[in-house]
Amino acid sequence: MPLKPKQLRVQHAYEQVSTEIEAQILNASLKPGDRLPGEVEMASMFNVNRSTVREGIRRLESEGFVRRISPRKLVVSIPRMAELSSRQTRALSMLDVTFEELWNVAIATEPLAAELAAKHADAEDLAALDEIHRALVAAEGQGQATVEIDTAFHSRVAAASKNRVLQLAREPIGFLLYSGVDVLIPKLPQAMSRQLVAHHHIIKAIRGRDADTARLWMTRHIDDFMRGYLHAGLPIDEPITSPTGRLAGLSQPS
Repeated sequence: MPLKPKQLRVQHAYEQVSTEIEAQILNASLKPGDRLPGEVEMASMFNVNRSTVREGIRRLESEGFVRRISPRKLVVSIPRMAELSSRQTRALSMLDVTFEELWNVAIATEPLAAELAAKHADAEDLAALDEIHRALVAAEGQGQATVEIDTAFHSRVAAASKNRVLQLAREPIGFLLYSGVDVLIPKLPQAMSRQLVAHHHIIKAIRGRDADTARLWMTRHIDDFMRGYLHAGLPIDEPITSPTGRLAGLSQPS
């Protein structure tokens, strides 16, 4: 097969700087808490100007790999969960993943999160879940607010599991999957009330340390999500980022 022509992208110097520093962090040559050299020294090390170093550092800061302990002092840090999941979410979006792909993973991770939350949730988790539920009740009819609150509910259930691997694995999936509540609800007026009922039962099971019931209700919740999506006539095999590939809130099983 002949070689096909393709426009190549030349990596900017600041990206090369940030990529090299990130690589040294990931291979443990640089460890959390290690102090980075100043901009002038790094510019000399990489044979670039200070503005290039500054832009590379800004990128690392935005992704949580370094942080400032003073205006001129930088140390290596561990990216927070939100920063890591944001990066993964961008990657999933670029891959044009479909609703079906995301749902197939969510049906495994969300019930597990609920089960573990029932075993490990503390008073702070329960108070946060109650507050989120009240906010969801108050947000009825407010599309974008409902998206954010619903996403927060599932993230908080995962946080209550106290399993950081699970949190990191499901966060970008949930962010994309629950990003279209405002699209589904107009098509299914009953979705909001069913969603509230499901959330109520999940929180109740978590509070009661009933892991089996928490898992059961979350499984029903995610299953009903698929049914609602299909009932609304939304295609499950299109990229989730497309106008017709956005999801809505989860709902109660029939």
